[in-house]
Amino acid sequence: MSVFLMSNLSASRFVLTGFPGLEVYYILFAIPFSTIYAMVLLGNCMILHVIRTESSLHQPMFYFLAMLALTDLCMGLSTVHTVLGILWGFLQEISLDACIAQSYFIHGLSFMESSVLLAMSFDRYIAICNPLRYSSILTNDRILKIGVAILCRSSMLIPPVIIRLKFLNYCRPHFLSHSFCLHQDLIRMACSDICFNSFYALSLVICTLLLDAVLILASYVMILHTVLSIASREERIKSLQTCVSHISAVLVFYIPIIGLTMVHRFGKHLSPLVQVLMGNIYILFPPFMNPIIYSIKTQQIRVRIQRLFSLNGT
Repeated sequence: MSVFLMSNLSASRFVLTGFPGLEVYYILFAIPFSTIYAMVLLGNCMILHVIRTESSLHQPMFYFLAMLALTDLCMGLSTVHTVLGILWGFLQEISLDACIAQSYFIHGLSFMESSVLLAMSFDRYIAICNPLRYSSILTNDRILKIGVAILCRSSMLIPPVIIRLKFLNYCRPHFLSHSFCLHQDLIRMACSDICFNSFYALSLVICTLLLDAVLILASYVMILHTVLSIASREERIKSLQTCVSHISAVLVFYIPIIGLTMVHRFGKHLSPLVQVLMGNIYILFPPFMNPIIYSIKTQQIRVRIQRLFSLNGT
C-alpha cells in the first residue's frame, strides 16, 4: 500500500531542467533572463497602451497588432514563474496538474500567434491588392469576429489531447527537457498508449501551424504579384515596406518552432543544453522581438512611443 502511494506521489511531480551542467552559473543567467522577461512584459504592454490611447491607431492593422502583443504578453506570463524560478533557485519541480495547465497555455498561445499572423497577412493582402475596399472589408465588426474565431480555434482544439495527459501512466524518469512543460515532453515519459496523443497532436500542427504558414506564403505570393505590376518604383518600394514588420514577425515566430521541432525529432544525439537553448528561444524570442520590430519598422508606432517617452521626460 505504501509503495502504491509513493508511486502515485512521485508520478505527480516532474523535475524541470534549467541549463544542464551549468547549475553553478544559474544566478548569472537569472539576471539577463529576468531582464528579457521584463522587456517582454513592458514592451508588449507599451504596444497595447499606445494602440489603446491613440485614436489614430484604431485601424485594422493595429487591432491585429494589439492581438499579437496580447498573445506575446500571455506567453511571457505563462512561463516566467518556472523559467525564473529555476534560475533564482526557488523552484525545481512542478506538479502534473500545473504542468498540464502550462502546456495548454504554451501550445494554445502558439496556435493563437500563428492565427494572428495569418490574419495580419490577410490585412496586408487586402491593403495592397484591394485598397479601395479595405475599409469596407475589414470593418470593426468583422475584425471582432476574426478575433473571436482565433480565440476559439486556439483554445477549443487543444483540450482533447491535453486532458488525456491527466490519465496517462508516467513510469519513466520524470525529468523534463526544458524549464517549462510541453506536450511532447510529457508523452515521452508515459508508458500508456499515446497513439491518440501523437496523431491528434500531429494533426493539430498540420491544420494550424503548417496550414497557416502555407496561407501566409500564398498571400505574399499574391502581394508580390500585385506589387510587381505597379509601374512606379517608389510605389512598389512603399507597398513592400508596409509588409516588412509582418514578414519579420513571421520569421521570428516560425524559425524557432522549426528549430525546436528539428532538435526534438532528429537531435537525440545532441547535448541536452541544445534542447534547453532552443526551447528558451522558442518561448522568448517572438515575445521579445515583436515589440522591437514594430517599434522600429512601423512609423506610426515609433512616433507615438517617442512622443510617450518625451512626455514622461518632461
